[in-house]
Amino acid sequence: MLGRSLLSRSGSFRPENLGQNAIAMIGNLSFTIFVFGVLIFTLIAATYQPEDPLFHPSTKITTFLTSTSNATFMSDNTVVKTGEDFLSSNQTAFVTFINITDVVDVPVVAASDCEGDMGKPINCLDPEIFPLMMKAAIEQFKDIHFYRFGKPVPGSNDSTCDMAWRFRPKEGKTAAFYKDYRRFVITRSESCNFTVAGIGDYHTGGNARKRKKNQKPGFEKQQPKQAENVTLPVVGEAVNDALPVVESEGSFSRGRYLFYAGGGDRCKSMNHYLWSFLCALGEAQYLNRTLIMDLSICLSSIYTSSNQDEEGKNFRFYFDFEHLKESASVLDQSQFWSDWKKWQKKDGLGLHLVEDFRVTPMKLAEVNDALIMRKFGSVEPDNYWYRVCEGETESVVQRPWHLIWKSRRLMEIVSGIASRLNWDFDSVHVVRGEKARNTELWPNLATDTSPMAILSSLQDKIEDGRNLYIAMDEPDTSFLDPLKDKYATHFLDEYKDLWDEKSDWYAETMKLNNGFPVEFDGYMRVSVDTEVFLRGKKQIETFHDLTKDCRDGINTC
Repeated sequence: MLGRSLLSRSGSFRPENLGQNAIAMIGNLSFTIFVFGVLIFTLIAATYQPEDPLFHPSTKITTFLTSTSNATFMSDNTVVKTGEDFLSSNQTAFVTFINITDVVDVPVVAASDCEGDMGKPINCLDPEIFPLMMKAAIEQFKDIHFYRFGKPVPGSNDSTCDMAWRFRPKEGKTAAFYKDYRRFVITRSESCNFTVAGIGDYHTGGNARKRKKNQKPGFEKQQPKQAENVTLPVVGEAVNDALPVVESEGSFSRGRYLFYAGGGDRCKSMNHYLWSFLCALGEAQYLNRTLIMDLSICLSSIYTSSNQDEEGKNFRFYFDFEHLKESASVLDQSQFWSDWKKWQKKDGLGLHLVEDFRVTPMKLAEVNDALIMRKFGSVEPDNYWYRVCEGETESVVQRPWHLIWKSRRLMEIVSGIASRLNWDFDSVHVVRGEKARNTELWPNLATDTSPMAILSSLQDKIEDGRNLYIAMDEPDTSFLDPLKDKYATHFLDEYKDLWDEKSDWYAETMKLNNGFPVEFDGYMRVSVDTEVFLRGKKQIETFHDLTKDCRDGINTC
């Protein structure tokens, strides 16, 4: 009776209603699952932290760096990504460039007022000269945007004026400004009108390279108020990468320092070096301490002409130390130890020694000693600096990639090559070398990168007659001579004068190297070659456009 009465109270379990009930239950269950899924997604989104700019968790990077296999990644001598590579090329600062209509002409002097001036030297400070030179530059260099013009200064003779400007290519894909300075030939007509008779090549206006102390500011448009406060590289400005010094005994004694001693990171690839160095720099920033740096680098044999590891290289050859020292607290180790010896005992400065990489930065946060020294042993891979940033530390200490930029001296060579091509060129990256000879991992690469195959691949991609910059790892560039029938081909060694004995790069790096010449080594070559390639209007890659083989070998795409 009880069961019967229960059933009779509701018609919901009658046979004719079972289908509706089932649909309703499925609907309710689906809605519950949906709400639960949204909740989980919201929690993940709220707690998500982006990965390091190398786009891999540290465990994968560690596996790669400690691998002893013959994987091609180990011998890959491509350029590491640095902070400026992660800046968006769509910066607010790039919007406000100077148009030719922004340049206001100065009223021309009447002919009667300038009688007898024909034979006089050109006065580069004449109010008519500046707008004339600006307009001439804007009209001649159509593939770049101008952002600032410096005031003209006298050139090499009575008919020349030098002028500098800040610019970037119209189709620029990198977040950077560039500086050029050129020599203008000025003529005066019988009617007293000035004319620009010619503009010199890249960096010919040496007198305008550095702004004089009392020189009036030039011309630039006002940046919008909402412009982002982002520090951008300016390639071509004079580099000031002198070593920082401690002002006084008092400031040294009040400082707090971090030093990494020893370890197995030396003479490894540049990828490995930066991965470890940025771990140390990240820990120093987390602990609010000054990082004591060894500016001496051992260059791995994969980048050297001798095929041997080479000591005595300088951090400043490869990276922008001026940007680093202005953005972070760093000190050269020779300067530090000199001051430490003078004042450590006198001022009672303590040293806290750490000999286990598993001691996390979080455990060192309360240490009050002036110096924390991490000492690394001789057993690899536990003596690699980057081990400090693994595990639980990974989510606490972030590698400050934005502090490391490529050397502006090397980037000025890149700018020089691109400027000689008027920033109007296409580029192709041809990878051959050992990969082309290894047919087990790259079965098609040698055939796909033959001259005739490349010509066939480029046929529908690049117009005939274009300037074509070819970045390649094949030492014999004559291998690609057949491409000259269709394109104006250019290779890195065509521009050797930008780093030879008469170049600014040669003089400045020799100064950094205590008066000894610096070799333009393999890493520098690859760095410049790659960066010029990346500035091509159209960029043709080997492992995307020329061959179906995978970059890291068969079945790795």
